[in-house]
Amino acid sequence: MPDTSSPNTPSPQALDWLEAELADAFDEEYELELEDAQLSLEISKIYKDKHPDGIDRHIYFQSLIRLQSELIKLQDWVSYHKKKVVVLFEGRDSAGKGGVIKRISQRLNPRVVRVVALPAPSDREKTQWYFQRYVPHLPAGGEIVLFDRSWYNRAGVERVMGFADDDQVEQFFNDVPEFERMLVRSGITVIKYWFSITDEEQQMRFLMRIHDPMKQWKLSPMDLQSRVRWEQYTKAKEEMMARTNIAEAPWYIVEGNDKKRARLNCIDHLLQQFPYEPVPHEDVTLPNRVFNPQYERAVLPPELYVPGKY
Repeated sequence: MPDTSSPNTPSPQALDWLEAELADAFDEEYELELEDAQLSLEISKIYKDKHPDGIDRHIYFQSLIRLQSELIKLQDWVSYHKKKVVVLFEGRDSAGKGGVIKRISQRLNPRVVRVVALPAPSDREKTQWYFQRYVPHLPAGGEIVLFDRSWYNRAGVERVMGFADDDQVEQFFNDVPEFERMLVRSGITVIKYWFSITDEEQQMRFLMRIHDPMKQWKLSPMDLQSRVRWEQYTKAKEEMMARTNIAEAPWYIVEGNDKKRARLNCIDHLLQQFPYEPVPHEDVTLPNRVFNPQYERAVLPPELYVPGKY
């Protein structure tokens, strides 16, 4: 009997391969969730006792995959309509900003959605107009930029740690509302998130990092000082919110004590900020492989290959 299947119908072997690829993708998801794998048993037990009502893992992944599929639609809409989007992620140290950013960008095109996490300013940058080092990272049409901390460093860590004096902080508060209004007038959507956790939860997460060799790199001297200066950071945050919560770019607070719920809530809220809808797509078909009978594949020296250790 002749084969009447479509040339684009996957073979059983291809389906097996596809199933393996999907399983590998889920393994990657699971790997991301193994954040507590290196904890001491004592710290792990304390953490679980403090979070008895965590969201069911199955429900969490179902919700995350659904939201990430919507993020792909948002990405396509932004790209198609040449929209410009800036999302700022600020908040307490260890409040979960990085985890949310990772889940937002995880399945998106890095040419459309990029993460900006600037290091401490250089000596030259310290003499520039304060916003100058951030401006080159702003989006062009069809781009989304996620700032993992932003110009609000001046209102937070720089102020509390004494890297900016009172005059510089006051100048920042006078300038930033108009700076953000300028961005909005130019067609950039500015969304600002503040991740909030309790004093007790931050201490717990810092202890987890101390006892986890895979996370100790996250504990910088600045992070440790944020424990000492908790109240100073609280006062700085309160003034920052009062003076920079403008109609054109309001602040949104994400409750971060429950990491998984914070991720889902933030992504869901971000999606609600846009009237995105499906955009036209060209059908994708796999072209036939071109075979050249005269071509012989060269045999490469074995030393060029990575050893198959696993």
